[in-house]
Formats: sequence, structure tokens, C-alpha cells
Amino acid sequence: MASPEIEALTQALSRLPGFGPRSARRAVLHLVKKRENALVPLRAALTAVEERLSTCSTCGNVDTSDPCAICADPRRDPRSLCVVEDVSDLWALERSRLFPGRFHVLGGRLSALEGVRPEDLAIEPLVARVAKGEIDEVVLAMNATLEGQTTAHYVADRLERYPVRLTQLAHGLPVGGELDYLDEGTLAQALRARRPVA
Repeated sequence: MASPEIEALTQALSRLPGFGPRSARRAVLHLVKKRENALVPLRAALTAVEERLSTCSTCGNVDTSDPCAICADPRRDPRSLCVVEDVSDLWALERSRLFPGRFHVLGGRLSALEGVRPEDLAIEPLVARVAKGEIDEVVLAMNATLEGQTTAHYVADRLERYPVRLTQLAHGLPVGGELDYLDEGTLAQALRARRPVA
């Protein structure tokens, strides 16, 4: 049996996404075996993040500075704003390096079942950003779920009185996807969003 401290570390790791009890034990064994090369740098990195972690007061991103690196970057297009549900969505879009503008994190999505109401999300700060008149386009990058699309419609309704172009991410066939393996919802969206062959 492991010591209480090692067991506590295993339990803490097992609560992370992608880790179960077995993978957490393997990670702990690796950290113990490679103490100098793995455990010590991990501890230092966790301590540094814990001490400096903050939420951007402009967009809601999680970073070690406020404003975050994206909001502070003068090369970003301030007239284009992409609205996402969570920080993980922002990070996924940022990894693609295809969106040149700035972001706004809602902090979730509307859900009657989970009791998430409009006032529980960062919708009012979004409306305030758009109301300043400095934004030309708002990209609604919500997930293709019922709750995500409900949230997108609600946000679109709130922003319709402002002179901004509202767009949303395309949905449909994934690159490399085979029709036989796709669900009916994805196929239906792909058919609705069909376009002429160039």
C-alpha cells in the first residue's frame, strides 16, 4: 500500500479529465521514479500558476496576467470578436491560429435542466463590449449541441439591435469523415449548409 501522501496525490490526479484511477497511479509512479526530471519541475510549474493565475477582466480567458495575452496583443483585430462557451473552446480555436480577432468567454451555456440562466453567463459584459460600437463582427462559436445553439440564438437576439455582423461557425461534415459513420444530426446540418460546387 502507498503512503497517505502518495495516495492523496493519486486521488487528486484521478479527478482530472482523462485520468482514471489506473492512469493516475501510473502517472504517480512516473513522478516518483523521475523525481528530479518530472516531479520537481511539475511542482514548480503548479506553484507558479497557482500564485499568478487570474481571469481576464476583458474577455474571461484564464491566464497569468490581466488583461490576458490575447487581449493585450496589439496585432489582434479589435473589430472582430469570437464568442465561446468556455475557456477550453477559446484555447481550441487559438491553437488553430486562424482567428485574428479577440474573444469573449460566456462561462457556460444556457441549460434549463442544469439551471443555467442568462444572468449566470457573461452575456451582459458581451453586450456592453458590443454597445461601445468598436466591433464590426461577432462570431458565435458555440458547440453544436441543443444548449449551445439555444445560447447562440439568445445571444444573437440580444445583439440584433447593434450594427454588427453576426456569424456562426459552420457545422457539418468533418474533414476525412465518412458518411456511413456520421450521426443523423451532422448529416442533416451538412445537407442544410450545402453550397454550390466552384
